[in-house]
Amino acid sequence: MFTHATLVLEDGSVFRGESFGAQGETTGEAVFNTSMTGYQEILTDPSYTGQLVTMTYPLIGNYGVNTEDMEAARPCAAGLIVREYSDFYSNFRANESLGSWLKKAGVVAIQGIDTRMLTRILRESGAMRAILTTSDEDDRALLEKVRRSPEMTGLDLASKVTCAEPYTWTATDQTPFALLPVRSDDQKRPFKVVVYDYGVKRNILRRLTAHGCSLTVVPAGYSASRVLALEPDGVFLSNGPGDPEAVQYAVEQIRELLDKKPLFGICLGHQLLALALGGRTFKLKFGHRGANHPVKNIRTNEIEITSQNHGFAVDPESLDPRTVEITHVNLNDGTNEGFAHRELPVFSVQYHPEASPGPHDSDYLFRQFIDAMAANVPTVVRA
Repeated sequence: MFTHATLVLEDGSVFRGESFGAQGETTGEAVFNTSMTGYQEILTDPSYTGQLVTMTYPLIGNYGVNTEDMEAARPCAAGLIVREYSDFYSNFRANESLGSWLKKAGVVAIQGIDTRMLTRILRESGAMRAILTTSDEDDRALLEKVRRSPEMTGLDLASKVTCAEPYTWTATDQTPFALLPVRSDDQKRPFKVVVYDYGVKRNILRRLTAHGCSLTVVPAGYSASRVLALEPDGVFLSNGPGDPEAVQYAVEQIRELLDKKPLFGICLGHQLLALALGGRTFKLKFGHRGANHPVKNIRTNEIEITSQNHGFAVDPESLDPRTVEITHVNLNDGTNEGFAHRELPVFSVQYHPEASPGPHDSDYLFRQFIDAMAANVPTVVRA
């Protein structure tokens, strides 16, 4: 039996439905994701910390959840909102239902509301604060709680999700449906890569490993001097949640590393790299979240269908064109999706080449990072 649940937005909109997750109450930024599949990867992506995720696809839960598709140890999203939840699941890889998994993890979830209306509100008014609860509290009291909750702008959430201590990533196994390893036989040794963990997804670590990298993952505030003491061939800047301008301690470390090692950034790492180069970021109205966003590679004139999850973007006009080359642009709204330093082996993209969920059009970017490290280490045969 489902119990009732209520969603209240900061503009006063109220949605009533049924709970299929944990009992309780949660606040966060209400956003929407247009992916048709991949709800487990979405929920466990640390970049969704502090967000109530609305799935626009109407039927969610029909293939259950499994132990292999986790992007973190547990769900990271603040809550889940769907049109129709299927407690019955059918998939040979599944271990349990989505609902039971959410209950164990303490994640509040609601079904039975008009997600088309909710998505339209968020598109027209922008992503906004919200509360999701299974309590009987008065709507006015709930609205007051929403308006007292923190806004995403100005929040440093990377410090909340980063690892506590450095660790070596040793997982070499690939899930049954992951891309196959691509390490070349003529690569003499693994490239040593330090990964800054601002909320890194596991599939990023899997893809770097598959491309022949030996990984040491370090906390978001790890000093540049300690990173260099590890003698890496390159440094990776991960995805993560929150406002990039609130993570100035990371920007300072990246700035120190710019002319020292090849750098590759994804999502929040892309934004932090832009700030380190003197650029600016801004909050998007409702963000980019989905698995089918078209991005143009300006260098090749090719179009990539990409997986995306971000609420902030880099202002390309704030980057010095004498130093930075714009390499990718979003074809939906023209926002920046990638840039590269004109002289240093430093580049980044706003989207997610590791997918999970989503297409693999952009996996070549990991090879680009490998090439940058190989060019920087003459003793290593270039793959």
